[in-house]
Amino acid sequence: MRVSPQRRGELLDDFERSGMSSPDFAKLAGIKYQTFAYWLQRRRKSRESSVAGSPAKSGAVQWFEAVAQANVPATGSLLVVRLGSGACMEVGNVAQAALAAALLRALEKLPC
Repeated sequence: MRVSPQRRGELLDDFERSGMSSPDFAKLAGIKYQTFAYWLQRRRKSRESSVAGSPAKSGAVQWFEAVAQANVPATGSLLVVRLGSGACMEVGNVAQAALAAALLRALEKLPC
């Protein structure tokens, strides 16, 4: 049985959302496990190769927008920033946020 690339992508997306093991998902979807494992391997390699050329892999800082949720008390809350290198920074108040941004800008200028 041939599966179109679009359907293969949909199945892989469903698997990633399912939380199931790959053998169990393949069985449920009626696909040979070896075939499904090959699809997964190809997708992972494709994603790794696309990430290899991205700024995050090259050491550049990537900025993301964070939006606070309404009705969540700010007392005791922290913003945790995790860098691709594994480094972690906790920001506990607005004054620290400016310092954290300055630190990230400085890190962006350092060579890898």
